[in-house]
Amino acid sequence: MIEARIAPSVGALPAAEWDALTGGNPFVSHAFLTALEDSGSVGPGTGWTPAPITICGSDGRLAAALPAYLKDHSQGEYVFDHAWADAWHRAGGEYYPKLQIAAPFTPATGPRLLLADDALAMPLLRAAEQLCEANGLSSAHATFIDPAQLPLFESAGWLLRSDIQFHWENRGYASFDDFLAALSSRKRKDLRKERAAAQQGVDIRALTGDDIRPEHWDAFWQFYQDTGSRKWGQPYLTRTAFTLLGERMAERILLVLAFIDGQAVAGALNFIGPDVLYGRYWGARIDKPFLHFELCYYQAIDAAIRLGLSRVEAGAQGGHKLARGYLPEQTWSAHHIVHAGFREAVADFLRREREGVAADQLYLADRTPFKKS
Repeated sequence: MIEARIAPSVGALPAAEWDALTGGNPFVSHAFLTALEDSGSVGPGTGWTPAPITICGSDGRLAAALPAYLKDHSQGEYVFDHAWADAWHRAGGEYYPKLQIAAPFTPATGPRLLLADDALAMPLLRAAEQLCEANGLSSAHATFIDPAQLPLFESAGWLLRSDIQFHWENRGYASFDDFLAALSSRKRKDLRKERAAAQQGVDIRALTGDDIRPEHWDAFWQFYQDTGSRKWGQPYLTRTAFTLLGERMAERILLVLAFIDGQAVAGALNFIGPDVLYGRYWGARIDKPFLHFELCYYQAIDAAIRLGLSRVEAGAQGGHKLARGYLPEQTWSAHHIVHAGFREAVADFLRREREGVAADQLYLADRTPFKKS
C-alpha cells in the first residue's frame, strides 16, 4: 500500500528531505519554493495555492513529491493553454481550478517528479489524477519537464507538448574569445561591436553570495517592477521575495548589475544550478543600445565559462537570442485531461502543433551564427 498525501505548503515539509529529491535544481529547492510562499508571491489572493503531493517511505521520510499548485487562472506559466480554457468554457465546462506542477513563474527545465525511486513516479501521477477527479478539476499540467523524465509521464498516459527555447551550449570554451572563434566572421564582428557599445561608460559587476547587499536588491526591484508591469501587467514576485531569496540561496544567485557614476542603472538576475546557469529577470532605467544583450546573454556566457557550466538557459521567447549563439532547443510539458472527449480534442491539437514546432526548430537550426562545417 502506497499512500499519497497533500501538504498545505512546501514549508510544512522537512527541507533536507525535500532537497534530497531535487537533484540540486534551484527552482524546485525548498529555499526557492518557500521564499515564494513566505513572501506572498504564491498563496492567498495570487491564484497559486500550494498543494504539494507527497509519498513517504517505510522510514517516514519523503520518498517522492510533486511541487503542485491549485490554479484559478493561467498566468505565470509560460506554456499557454488559454485556448483550451476558452474551448472548454464554450462547451459548458469549468476549466478552473486546475492542477499545475511547476516552479511558479519560472520557464526553466527541471525535475517535476521528485523521486528517490523511479518506481514511485506512477503512484505519484495517479495521485495527481485522483486529486483532479475527486475535486472536479479539469486537468493537471506539468511544465518545463526535464527531458529525462518524459518517459515517466508518457508511461502514465499524459499528453506531451513541446515548444522552443534558446539555450547556449558550452563546447569546452576556455574564454568568451574562444566562443567567438566558433562564429562566422561577420557574426563575430557584430558581437564584438555590441559588447563594446554596451560596456562604454558603464561599470558592470557580477555579484553572488554575500556580495549582494540590500541596496542591490532595492535597485533590482525597481528594474523588475518596470519590466514586469510592461510585460505581464503586474510583477509576479513581491519585494520580500527577493530579500528571502538573497537570505536563503545567495550562493546560487548571480546578479549582474550595470552602474553609471556609482548608481545601478540596469540588472539581470541568474540562478546557478549544478551544471546550468538560468537567466531569469532583467530590467533597466536607461535605454542604452545592446545593454540588454550584454547583461542577459554575454555576461551569462562569461559566467558559464568561468564556472565550468555546460549550458545557459536564457528563459522564454526571444528569437533575437539566435544571433548571439543561443540555439533552439525543445522544451516539454505533460498534460492530464480528465474528460475523455476534451482529452481527444487536445491530443489532436498537440499532434498538429508538434509538427509546426519541429519545422520551426529545423528552420532556426539552419540559421545559427556558427561557422558552417
